[in-house]
Amino acid sequence: MGVIDLILRHRSATAASAARRVGRILGLVAVAAAALAVVLLSPLALDDIANPGGADWNKLSDIGAAYGFTSAIVSALALAGVAVSLIVQNRQARAEQVQGIRSYYLELVRLELDDMELYQPVWGHSDIADPHEQKRHVYADLLMNYAWMGFEIGTIRERLLRDMLAGMFTGEAGRHYWIRAHASWIASSSASRVGRRFLAIVNEEHARAVAAGPPIRSNVVSGPPPPAAPVTGTSRAGRTSAGALIGLAAGLVLGSFLRGRR
Repeated sequence: MGVIDLILRHRSATAASAARRVGRILGLVAVAAAALAVVLLSPLALDDIANPGGADWNKLSDIGAAYGFTSAIVSALALAGVAVSLIVQNRQARAEQVQGIRSYYLELVRLELDDMELYQPVWGHSDIADPHEQKRHVYADLLMNYAWMGFEIGTIRERLLRDMLAGMFTGEAGRHYWIRAHASWIASSSASRVGRRFLAIVNEEHARAVAAGPPIRSNVVSGPPPPAAPVTGTSRAGRTSAGALIGLAAGLVLGSFLRGRR
C-alpha cells in the first residue's frame, strides 16, 4: 500500500500549501486596507502638523483632492485582493471536494485488493482471469492516479513523471494496464489543458517503451498453483496385495501358536 500512503501524504501537503496561499492573500488584503486607511487619514495628520490650533476645511479639501487619485488606486487594489481571496477560497473548497472523492475511491480499492475474488465482480466483468494479473492491474491504476494527482497540483514535474512512466512501462504489467485503461483515461482527463498534457506524456512514454523492445516479464508465476506431486511409493493395487500377504502371514503365525498351546 505504498502508493496509497504517498497519495495521502500528498493530500495533506496540498491542503497545507493551499492554506498558506490563502494566508498570504489575506495578509496582502490587510496591508492594502491599512494603506487605504493611512491615505484617508493623511490630510488630517498633515493639518495637525501644519496648524495645531484648528482645522481649515477648505485647505483639507484641497489636500484630499490631491490624494484622490492615490486613494482610488488603493481602493481598487483592496477590492482586487478581496476578489482574489474569494476565488482562492472557492478553488480550495473545490479541491477539498475532489480530494474527498479520491480518498473514498482509495478506500474502495483497498477493500478490493484485500479480497479480489469477493469484491472484483462488483465492478463488472473483467477479461483478466489470472488473480495475480488482476491485482497488478489495480495497483497500476493506483500508481497512475498518484502520478496524475501529483502532476495536476504541481508536486510531480514533467521530468519526474517521465521517469516514473519509463520504469512502469518497461514491464508487461504496466503496458497491459495502459492498453486496457487508455480509453477511460481519455474520457476522464482530456477536458482540461493539464489533463491533455498528462495524457500526451503518458502516450509518448508508452510508445517509447514499446519501440525499445519487448517488456520484462514478471517473476511471479501467473495462473493457479501447480498440482501436488503424487505420493512416492507403491500403487494402490500393490499396497492391497502387500496388506493381504501380511494378513495371511499373521494368520499362519497365530494358528501355529494356538496349535502349539493345545
